Amino acid sequence: QVQLVESGGGLVQPGGSLRLSCAASGFTFSVYVMAWYRQAPGKERELVARIPSYGMTEYADSVKGRFTASRDNTKNVLYLQMNNLKPDDTAIYYCRRMRDYWGQGTQVTVSS
Repeated sequence: QVQLVESGGGLVQPGGSLRLSCAASGFTFSVYVMAWYRQAPGKERELVARIPSYGMTEYADSVKGRFTASRDNTKNVLYLQMNNLKPDDTAIYYCRRMRDYWGQGTQVTVSS
């Protein structure tokens, strides 16, 4: 069955960095568009980055220039490198196979 397992979340100070990973299994990872979403407390879930099988990744305006999403189709892993983190980046981050399966999420907290 399809499984998406995120890891790499944690507590980081403002200005710090984290790298999230999403290990995918149970499907042909390389042919699917994948995405990172996040949901902050009291807010709706929002798209952070959309990563096609090949081609240009799209980012939310709020993370452009700070976050970089990538994928390794040989290892079936999706990544999100997050730099210059801000308190507003605090959220649960989810990996998604567009447009059906979700991972369980990983908490990112940016605080001093």
